[in-house]
This record gives sequence, structure tokens and C-alpha cells, in this order.
Amino acid sequence: MPRNLSLSSLVCLLLGGCTLIPHYDRPASPVTQTWPKGSAYRNTEISSADTIKSDAGWRDFYRDPVLQSLIAEALENNRDYRIAVQQIETASAQFDIENASLFPTLNGNASANIQKYAARTMRFPNTPVSQGSIYQRQYGVGFGISSYEIDLWGRIRSASRAAFDRYMSDVYARDSVNITLKASIATTVLNWVANNEGYRLTSDILSSWQKSYDLVLESRKSGSSNDLDVAEAEEALREAEKQLEIYDRQRAQAFNQLELLVGKPLTEVQKTALDEKKSLVDILAFPDVPAGLPSDLIGQRPDIISAEHTLLAANDDVGEARAEFFPKIQITAANGTASSGIKRLFRPGMGAWDIAPQITVPLFDEGRLTAQLKQAKANKRAEIARYEKTIQTGFREVADALAARETYARETVAQDSFASASQRQYQLAHARFEEGADSYLQTLVAQRTYLNAMTEGISIHLAQRSNAVMLYKALGGGWEHSTTLRPFHIGEHVL
Repeated sequence: MPRNLSLSSLVCLLLGGCTLIPHYDRPASPVTQTWPKGSAYRNTEISSADTIKSDAGWRDFYRDPVLQSLIAEALENNRDYRIAVQQIETASAQFDIENASLFPTLNGNASANIQKYAARTMRFPNTPVSQGSIYQRQYGVGFGISSYEIDLWGRIRSASRAAFDRYMSDVYARDSVNITLKASIATTVLNWVANNEGYRLTSDILSSWQKSYDLVLESRKSGSSNDLDVAEAEEALREAEKQLEIYDRQRAQAFNQLELLVGKPLTEVQKTALDEKKSLVDILAFPDVPAGLPSDLIGQRPDIISAEHTLLAANDDVGEARAEFFPKIQITAANGTASSGIKRLFRPGMGAWDIAPQITVPLFDEGRLTAQLKQAKANKRAEIARYEKTIQTGFREVADALAARETYARETVAQDSFASASQRQYQLAHARFEEGADSYLQTLVAQRTYLNAMTEGISIHLAQRSNAVMLYKALGGGWEHSTTLRPFHIGEHVL
């Protein structure tokens, strides 16, 4: 058995296929395999026919034509997404650089060396007659390998694998940017529509309250109202005016954010289509997304896959650091022809070759190699923690969205009922004031309650719609699982 083991090890070395990369075991999931339970998580299992899987195409979730148009534009023009794409190209090129070190670099060369010497010609002894020059010429043509390292211990191979894993990490990081960009577009559009709805609603309320203020002024003239009623009516009017400006500012800022995400100014067609969204109900509703199991996140969320490839690269770095402890064998070789005359350069018998193997053995480095290995191992432990933290973060995001989905569903029902009751109260209070049955104070209280109820209702409906987007994103929805990856070609060479 030892003999067979030695023979197999020798064959492994000769084929250059051995590395000192530690065996990789995926860290255990640091979260439970079930979602949290409790009153906030009722009906987490969706049985409605209007559902969609998180790995379905993004157009199946973002069904509104306006959203689809803006997302498509953003995928072409968003600068953050372009940066992520170019980072993939950079990582791919770095892998090619590292992988190229597995192969010898072959260089062609041609040389000419001409030297001139002064000389004196003698006719009689000790009597110089004339002076002349002596020329020595040497020509050469050939090719050679310079400082090629034989990768016996897999040092170069480990660096190549690390570069490839970092390339893979960047690919999935780009996919993570992809789903985040789509979600950001959707939530920004929702935010713009909500503020536009709030602006229109507040404008209508402001017009009604202006009439109430004018009525209080008339009532003061007749003596049925006093200066305090007028001041309170004006205070409520100015409060509505302030709220109107808040909505106007937030609507403008949401539009600016939308153009930044899209990466270019919106076309007139897109602006018109956006203006037609008068309220949140004008945006096609998002289908429900079943939560599945927590373990599914590892395969569905590209940020988790990206973190694992970063961990794999750190594991590869340990193999490279281990290989540094072993001898390095480098070969410099050349082959070609040499002659003192160009005409004789390619004649038979003019061949020349040179080979210079070199072995470097680390003897003393004041602990540098040991420190590098410790550093690589520490970095691997840190990447394990980052990978586990990414899973934990994903689990928390999904759990939060699941809790919000059910509670927002109940909260919107309660808020809509509250808003309807507030509107009736305001209408009754205003009618009693016009009839002289009550003072304006009762109308003022009902008026403010109604405004708050309506604005709060818009905010809750916005939060509910945005949470649907966040749940889809948190479950890893919106990226193409058929992402094309470059193959991993690693050089196989013999001694």
C-alpha cells in the first residue's frame, strides 16, 4: 500500500495536478430550518392562485407595463450595474493572468554582436608599417523559455483557482445588484405614486378647508364665531398647506431618484405613463411569493452564493500560502543557431542550446512565510463569518417581510375603516357647525383627524406594496438563474 501510494503521488506530481488547498466543507447553516411563528406570521403559507415562485422571471412579478419599461431601461443604463458588469470582466482577466503562469512563456530572439579592435601590421621587425582594424562578429537566431516555474506543489494552481472563485463571486455580486436595482425601481415608483396621490388628496382637502375658513370669517362678522375660531381655522389651513409642500418635495425627489436609477432622463412617453398613475391601486398588484424553506435561500440568493465563492477563494489562498514553504523549480532554456557569419547561420552544425534549471529552497525568512499562512487562515475564518452573516441577514430580511405581510394586511383594513369613520365624523361636524349646533372647535378636531387618517392610509398602503417587493427580493427573486458562466480551464502540464 505505501508503494502504491508513493507511485500515485509521483504520478500526481508529474501531471502537475496536486495542490495544498484544504478540503472544503460548506459551513453549517447558522439559522433554523423553519420560519418564526407567532401572531405576526399568520397565513405564511400562501394558497391563493395568484402566487409566483421567487425563481420565476422578473416580468412575472413586476407586471405593470410602466415598471417593466423603467426596469428594462435601468438594466441598460444604470451606472452601478455597469460597474458590477465591468468588475466581472476585470476578475475574468485576472483569472487569465493567473492561469497563464501555468504555461511556459516562449520568446523568439535574434541577435547580432559586432566588436571592433585596433591592430598594427608589421613588415620588418620592430618597424610599424601600417595600422588597421579587426572585427569580430557573432549572429544568433532562436527561441527560449525564461524562468518557467514547475508547479509541483500547486502554488500557481491555487492562485488560479482563487482568481476563478473571485470571478464567480463577482458574477453573483452582479446578479445581486440586478435584483436590488429592480426592487429599487419598483419602490421608487411606488413612492412617487404615493406622494402624487397624497398631493392630489391634500389639494382637494385644502380647497375644502379654504371654504371652511372663509365661512368662519363670515360667521365672525355675524357674531356666531370669534377670533379664536378664525385663528384655529387658519392654523388648520396652514397645516394642510405645509403638508401639500411636503408631498410636492417628496414627489420631486422620488422622480430625481428614479432618473438616477434608470440611468437616463425619462422619455415623454414614460413621464406620461407615470403621470397616469393617480394612486397606488393604479399599479398592477404584485403576486404573493411563497416563502419556501430557509435552506432554499442558499441556492436562491445570489449574495449568499457570492459570499461562498469569496470563502472558496480564501480557502484557495491557504493552499497557495502552504506551497510557499516548498522548493521552487524554475527553468530557463534556449535553442537556436549561432555563427560568426550570417550566411553560415542556418547551415547544418550551427545549432546551439542552453538550459539552466534552478532550485530555490526557503531556509530563513524571519517567519515571513509562517505569517503569510497565518494571515491566509485568519482571512478564511473571517470569510466563514461573513458567509454565515450573509445567510443570517437573508433569513432576517425574509422573516421581517413575512411578519410585515400579514400585519400590513390587517393594518390596512383597520386603517381604511378608520379613514372612512374620520371622513363621516368630519362631514357631520361640519354640517352641525353650518347649522349653528356646535362651535367650530368640533369641526377643527374632526378636520385634523380626517387629514391624518387619509395621509396615514397612503403611507400604510405604500408600506404594504413596498414590503411585497422586499419579500420577493429577500427570497432571491428577480435574477436569471441561467446566468452564463465562463468555463474553468486550468492548465495541465508535465515535467
